[in-house]
Amino acid sequence: MTAPKRITGVLSPVVTPFKSDLSPDRARYVRHCKWLLANGCSGLAVFGTNSEANSLSVEERMVLLETLVQEGVPVEKLMPGTGCCSLTDSVRLTAHAVALGCSGVLMLPPFYYKGVSDEGLYRNFAEVIERVGDARLQLYLYHIPPVSQVPITLALIERLLKQFPGTVAGVKDSSGDWSNTKAMLDAFAKSGFDVFAGSEVFLLDNMRGGGKGCITATGNINPGAIDKVFQNWRGPNADALQKDITAARNVMQKYPMMAALKAVIAHYARDPEWATLRPPLVELTSAQSKSLMAELEARGFDMPGLAAAGATAIA
Repeated sequence: MTAPKRITGVLSPVVTPFKSDLSPDRARYVRHCKWLLANGCSGLAVFGTNSEANSLSVEERMVLLETLVQEGVPVEKLMPGTGCCSLTDSVRLTAHAVALGCSGVLMLPPFYYKGVSDEGLYRNFAEVIERVGDARLQLYLYHIPPVSQVPITLALIERLLKQFPGTVAGVKDSSGDWSNTKAMLDAFAKSGFDVFAGSEVFLLDNMRGGGKGCITATGNINPGAIDKVFQNWRGPNADALQKDITAARNVMQKYPMMAALKAVIAHYARDPEWATLRPPLVELTSAQSKSLMAELEARGFDMPGLAAAGATAIA
């Protein structure tokens, strides 16, 4: 068994829709994933931060992933998040994703305990890799210290690459610090380690530095424009395209991101229930929503075809 082809380009940490009883809405979920792939996303980093992944149980994640595959979402386009505080949960989710044929998994470090050593993090990732024990596994490290407060250092990456070449495939750097992303590119990009920026704000710089794309929250709503930067990063208009997507991102970042993403989808899908979040997260206020939509529409923003996509009932 060989590892699947790696994804490059724009990946979205797909937002998870909930019904009024707060259960995952599989029909809306499938529809949104298919819209994303048809409108600029190269892949889907389901169960990421902006997916409210840590508000979902292991079983809920597994059912949603199986639903996507059953409903015709190409499994080679999937890079689910599988990193949990519990080692055994991480192993279970990772093995499940690999068995389904997913292109890779995006793995948070265990994030509850703070101040842990590189040795402890190395043991965690090594245990997951060894317990899954499948040559098809491609593991992407998820560096997001503003949220996890558990960084993934260059020294840790170097050690993992030495011990598990071919399995440790890359990283998503959501540090928000370009100098850190550049350090990862300079150290590892030439050795086949795929570096993804955690925001499209850094997409052009990441591509120019040897990176492979971005895995970004606003890929949920603006995939086409972000993909234009990826497709044209060598072109004469690359800087202008980058300026445009950065401006759209800056609008979104004025608001709580998960609530803002769902508010935008609800608006353009003409489907108010899309705005629902699981506690402890809460929806935007009416005033916030109106302000956000006004800012986006002043920029000529749209989500073409979203309302017309149509939801298919899933039993």
